[in-house]
Amino acid sequence: MTPPDVDALVFDVFGTIVDWRSGVIRDGQRLDESNRLEVDWAAFADAWREEYQPSLARVRRGETPWRNLDSLHRESLEKLLDRFDIEGLTDEETHQLNRVWHRLDPWPDAIPGLNRLRSEYLVAPLSNGHVRLLTNMAKRAGLPWDLILSAELSGHYKPDEEAYLTAVDLLDLQPEEVMMVAAHERDLDASSKVGLKTAYVHRPLEWGPEQARDIEKPNGSAYDIVAEDLVDLAEQFGSEPMI
Repeated sequence: MTPPDVDALVFDVFGTIVDWRSGVIRDGQRLDESNRLEVDWAAFADAWREEYQPSLARVRRGETPWRNLDSLHRESLEKLLDRFDIEGLTDEETHQLNRVWHRLDPWPDAIPGLNRLRSEYLVAPLSNGHVRLLTNMAKRAGLPWDLILSAELSGHYKPDEEAYLTAVDLLDLQPEEVMMVAAHERDLDASSKVGLKTAYVHRPLEWGPEQARDIEKPNGSAYDIVAEDLVDLAEQFGSEPMI
């Protein structure tokens, strides 16, 4: 498979670059220790993530006004605290739990792969996370972005076409000069429809090891590149390891 001729690669973040599930479990377990809770934080993390697309869809349909992802996550969090019978958290603890999405750890291959790609291409997130969230995440995790792009800049959440095309315009490129990199086929299919090149990155552990067998890799011809991880993506582009 010959990689396409592009100038920039933009990346989905939650699940593709960072491991959201482990981050939520980690911070939840700290609350267990400090508040004597007994919560199935893996189930909690999955439930929180399952609220993600429905909350975005309500904004895209105009049922609720535009709000950034912290606000949408907080709305979902309040419902889940009731559903999981979690009581006694202070306002600050609830606030900090909601901001766990700013403090997620990258997959082990993410930073090495991004550094290799960055040596030859412009690399940036293109996430539904807002600019401050993505900036905080990058500073904490050491993600080597050249700049921060976000759906927030378009006022539309992915997979609305405006999210992709605004990023392309801000890069001063044509759609075919930009590649969308994601572990989610919905994201890639939407970006392809407006002319971006596409690379699928396989993340079978996104929903935990017990679900890994259900995450199938698409056919090799489904996208311009199908990669095992970001290091494999860099190798398919011929990007050399950083010295």
